Amino acid sequence: MTNYFVLLRHGESQWNLENRFTGFTDVDISDNGKKEAVKAGENLKAANIDFDQVFTSTLKRAYHTAEIVLKEAGQGTLLESIIKHADLRERDYGDLTGQNKDEARAEFGEEQVHIWRRSYDVPPPGGECLQDVVEKRVRPYYETQIKPLLAEGKNILVAAHGNSLRALLIILGAETPESINKAEMPTGVPLVFEMENGRIKDRYFLS
Repeated sequence: MTNYFVLLRHGESQWNLENRFTGFTDVDISDNGKKEAVKAGENLKAANIDFDQVFTSTLKRAYHTAEIVLKEAGQGTLLESIIKHADLRERDYGDLTGQNKDEARAEFGEEQVHIWRRSYDVPPPGGECLQDVVEKRVRPYYETQIKPLLAEGKNILVAAHGNSLRALLIILGAETPESINKAEMPTGVPLVFEMENGRIKDRYFLS
C-alpha cells in the first residue's frame, strides 16, 4: 500500500525577495509566494493526494503557505488540525539574520559566507549549522511525531523551510551530509515521496 510524504518549502517570502538571511525572523510570503502556494495546491489536487495530517513550523511563511495549499487542493477541512512546531523552523542564521547576502559577502568574503551557508557542521556566528538542525530539532521531532504516522500508511504534508526540509532529506536517507548541498528545495514546489512499508519507492517534484 503506497502512502505519500510531501515536503513543501514555503512560497517565496518577502526576505527571499530582498535576498536577506531570514532564519527565525517571522516574515510573511510575498505576492509571488502566494501564487506559488496556489499552484502547489492545484498540482496536489490534480495528483489526487489527500492528506491525513499536516505539519508546519511556527513561522507564518510556512503555515500561511500550507493554508493556501489546503484550500486550493480542496482539503480545507484540515486547516483546524494543522500541527505547528518550533522544531520545524528554518535554521538560525545568528548574526547574519536580516543581512543582505551580497552585503555579507562583501563584508566577510565570498568563501566564508559560502562555508556558513553550505557546510554541514560550521555555524555562522551565533547561529546553527545544518547538523544542529538535523540532530537537535528535526530528527527527534520526526521520530516521535511524523514517522509513526507514516508507518501507519498516513499521507503527510510538511510545510517548512529550506534547511528544515534538507534536514528531513538526510533523516530519510534520501541525501547524505555530503550530497545535501546539491539537493534543491525551490519555494512553493511540492517534493513527493511515495512510500511503502516505511521505505521510499519514488521521489519527484510536482511542478
